[in-house]
Amino acid sequence: MPRNINDRLTQLNTRRKGTDRITSLNSTFAADIASASVLTENYQKRASTSQPHTRYALGAMQEVGPSYTQIGIDTATRVGKQLAALSMAVDFRLQGSVPLNVHIRGVSDVDLLTLATGYWTYDRHGARSLAGSYTSPDARSSVTVLTGVRTEAERLLRSAYPAATVNCAGGKCIALSGGSLARPIDVVPSHWHDTADYQTSYQEHDRGIVILDKRVPEALNNMPFRHIKRVHDLDTSLLGGLKKAIRLTKNVKNDAENIVSATKLPSYDIAALLYHADKNALRSGSYYELAILQETQRFLDWCWTNKEAAKQLRTPDNSREILNTPEKLSALLTISSEMDTLAKEVAKEQVVTLRYAEPSRMQIDEALRKAYIPLAV
Repeated sequence: MPRNINDRLTQLNTRRKGTDRITSLNSTFAADIASASVLTENYQKRASTSQPHTRYALGAMQEVGPSYTQIGIDTATRVGKQLAALSMAVDFRLQGSVPLNVHIRGVSDVDLLTLATGYWTYDRHGARSLAGSYTSPDARSSVTVLTGVRTEAERLLRSAYPAATVNCAGGKCIALSGGSLARPIDVVPSHWHDTADYQTSYQEHDRGIVILDKRVPEALNNMPFRHIKRVHDLDTSLLGGLKKAIRLTKNVKNDAENIVSATKLPSYDIAALLYHADKNALRSGSYYELAILQETQRFLDWCWTNKEAAKQLRTPDNSREILNTPEKLSALLTISSEMDTLAKEVAKEQVVTLRYAEPSRMQIDEALRKAYIPLAV
């Protein structure tokens, strides 16, 4: 993380208010962003100018303003209406950080799943399959079907948004930005996969999706709605503490001094890791908000110190181990070290006596757990 805390605060502010991506928007949307950027956010009033690290930590935890988020959702809905003209019937869902509300950018990419509803796959050992409830399997492969959807969607979107950048080079999505679009949208061709769990529960969070990586090409299975539900449900039980920890870590990652290393730990895996943090500690953050910083620092440090145990931790949807590459472990160390520094500096701002000698880990933890910072009025 840049050692100048004022630089970090500037980066946090521009990221939250969207001015970091203002050049990717047309003049009308750019003007709206610029106008809104002068408003002071609540977190900016909760710590004095002599407590910049505290202000950064508090701001990094907070959700992006709901108006920014709604514009992203509305833009995705608008793109979906264009894609409804595809020759194959399609339905739409959002996946990723925006529907989970752990995104950290005012101008955030929104993932729009474009689901071909006339084709799906299913687990052959599921209850409905064994009962013979499915019709004969479609002779086409997922790759064939999704390649057709992708090709037609690329053509349609280029025609519908001539002033926008329609980037078709990505393997898994068509990336739209600029022109008449208020937010960047990633269109992800996909179809449903009825898991064995879904065949019993009929709950959408148990239903899988299959997406296309056209560069291979290959079809990839995913469980985005189970991930969203499990993280959201746990966060609700923790009174918002989990999502605050996720946003905090994502912001620290984005402001890391060694950004090349830090980016090797994807946002999805940050959320998956913190899903395993101490629940009581995160819940206490509903009152002692800096306790979320303390637990996030402690847990990331534990993951690095206990690498073999941490490598056994699995994603919330139980599909794989989280820290499954050496690059992710290196990124963990980078982000954990940044969080160590932030925690120490915040503790020194909260307890004056800690400024005169190097504080111990116990002193830092105690300072963060007991610091009460009221909401601004």
